[in-house]
This record gives sequence, C-alpha cells and structure tokens, in this order.
Amino acid sequence: MGAGASGLSAAAALKQKGIDAVVLEQDARVGGTWARRYDRLHLHTVRRFSGLAHYGIPRRFPAYLSRDEFVSYLGEYADHFGLNVVTGCAVRRIAEDSSQFWRITGADGETWRSRAVVVATGQYRIPVTPHWPGTESYRGKLSHSVNYSNPSPFVGKRVLVVGAGNSGAEIATDIAENGGAFVALSVRSPPAIVPRDPFGMPVQRTGIMLSFLPSRIADRIGRLTSRLVLGDLTAYNIPAPQWGPFSARRIPLIDVGFVGAVKRGIVQIRPALKRLTPSGAVYADGVEEPFDAIVAATGFSTGLADLLDVAGVLNESGEPIVASGSPTARPGLYFMGFTHSLRGHLFEANLASRRLAKNVREYLREAGSGKREAGSGKREAGRGRREAGSGKREEGNASGINRIED
Repeated sequence: MGAGASGLSAAAALKQKGIDAVVLEQDARVGGTWARRYDRLHLHTVRRFSGLAHYGIPRRFPAYLSRDEFVSYLGEYADHFGLNVVTGCAVRRIAEDSSQFWRITGADGETWRSRAVVVATGQYRIPVTPHWPGTESYRGKLSHSVNYSNPSPFVGKRVLVVGAGNSGAEIATDIAENGGAFVALSVRSPPAIVPRDPFGMPVQRTGIMLSFLPSRIADRIGRLTSRLVLGDLTAYNIPAPQWGPFSARRIPLIDVGFVGAVKRGIVQIRPALKRLTPSGAVYADGVEEPFDAIVAATGFSTGLADLLDVAGVLNESGEPIVASGSPTARPGLYFMGFTHSLRGHLFEANLASRRLAKNVREYLREAGSGKREAGSGKREAGRGRREAGSGKREEGNASGINRIED
C-alpha cells in the first residue's frame, strides 16, 4: 500500500520475482505525496544513489532532482514496469482474518484480501503540531509545514518557523530569501548540520562510506568535516548538537542554503517555543516577540498504530520493529520505507525492496506449496462462492490481491 517511492520499488522488485501486486494509493496520482510538497524542494541525495529497484533515474535528469522531476520519474517508473496502481483508494484498516489471509479495508468500505501485504504508507503520514499554551488566543496564522507551498503568503510578514529539521530550515530560508520581513527559526533540539557537497563530494556518498566505520569514529569525521566547511556555527547562535547522526541514527540537517542565510542575518535563531500570545510567541528564556505567522515544522507520525489491527509489530514510537523488507512477527506482513539512514531514504528503499521480494517469494512458496499465491490470476476462495459470513463475493485478478465486491 502506497504508491510513493518505497511502494513502487517494492511492487517492481516483486514483479521481477514473478509476483504481481496491486498498489493501493490514496491520492489521485502516483507520487501524490511528493507532488504536494513545497515548491523549493529538491532531493538531498544524488541521482546515482536515488534510483529505485531495477530502473535507476535516467541520466537526462540533473544530479539533484527537483520535486516535479522526481514525481515525473515515479510516474515513468510505474509505467516502465506496468505496475497495477489503484489510485483514490485510501486504506482505513489492515487486519488478519481466520484463513491466513490479510484483510485490507478502504475508507469507503471496500475490502481486499491477500496472502501478503506490504505497508509502504510512509514515515511522514500524519502531521504533528504541538498544542502550545495560548494557541487559541493567537491571532496570526498558525499552520503546519505540510501545508507550506511557497513564500508568497508570507511576503512582508514577520514569520516564526518552529523546528530545526530539514523542512523547517528550508522553509525559513525560502521565506527569508523571498520577501519575508523578518524570519526566525525556533530550535528546541539543536540539529547536527552537514554540508550537502563537502569538498565537492555529495554528503550521501560520504555517508555511505562512513556507515562501514564504528559510529563514534564516523560521527567524529562528520563533525570535523562540517566544522571545516561550515565553520563554528555557535558564533551565529546555532547551539552545538548533543547527538551524532551515526550514533543516534538520526537524519542531520543537510545544508542547502540555510547556514548562509543565518550568517547573512536574514534568518534569526531563537530558543524553544514555550507558549503563544495573541500577537506572537514567548520562548523558553522568557523573551517575547510578535509574529504575523507561525509555521510548525514539528514533524510527523506514521499513523500505523491506527492503521494496523495487529499486535507485536510496532515500537513505542509507532514505527516497525523490524527493518524494511524483512519478515515481521506476523506471517505475510511486511513494511517498506520506514528507515532512518544516513545513506539516503531512496538508496535504502532500493536495497530493502530487493530484500522484500526474496522474503515474500519464500513466504508464498511455503504458504502455497510452491504455487504463485500472488500473481496467479485465480479467484480467491471459491471462484465466486460467497465468503462465509460476509454476504460478499470475491473477485480475483492477476495481481494476487483480491477485491471483495458486492
């Protein structure tokens, strides 16, 4: 489920193993989530290491693809493999049934059944906005970064961006460089900041090489590189990070103009946001400032806990316990795209989808005594007989996932 990068890569890798799959996508188009992201967005990872399984990004694209270029690639990728993508099909619930099949229920009540289900709904599915004291009284515009497209609505305004991740830093820079009267970035947890192309080499390539070293050593090399390229950022009110990307397995802030904006003084750094007032914000140090608009770049949750009627597969943060593409505690259930990696999300999706395809093929062989349970084109459970207790008839298709129709 999910026709983003991870879901499409999974479906293509399965098809290479002779397993057809139906990809259920809530948006009206392939890559819809990417298409809705802000206009300025470019990949932080290079073309060479950002291609999906079995069909890399064509060389006609630039080294760092824009949002629209990457969406175009996703559409081309789906067409290249002839993937069966069902758009406009939001999934509400995933549960096991009594016959070793998985039942997938859509938001409109439509139901599907399959031997195996791959959840690729993404790490950034549900926007999370903290409820700061005073939120109800704030008279300015409060929005989440998921709704940010471009700086036009913020021209001539005083804007506070809350959250020093990649989105927050880029949004603050975008507004500051394009007409914002005053822009500040509120930092609660100081991020590790790395240049995108230190010494002319993509930081992604460096991350891939350093991932083979002990995490302490990799972090030390990363800190030294950042200091040499970016300088001492504490001189610009950016606190030193308390964590290293490799040791903490957290994505650093990849600099694509933010540090320069801070050094030029067009983006101001502020402490953690404590509360809102009718006219602005109060920080943890007690200082108050007025703002016309506040953008909460405060992250997302996976939403998996509400989506899955399954125990023992998620951690306390609501993310999968096992690595993407690996078997879970529930036979036939797999996850894709839930990876925190310094080697790049798309790089990991490529590797994980190949691992997934091998694991699903092995599982289906065991479950079906060597038969292609997915991709067989057979009707599920009785060639038109009614499913016990459902009052509905199952219609099989060539994808191995079966829609239950009235």
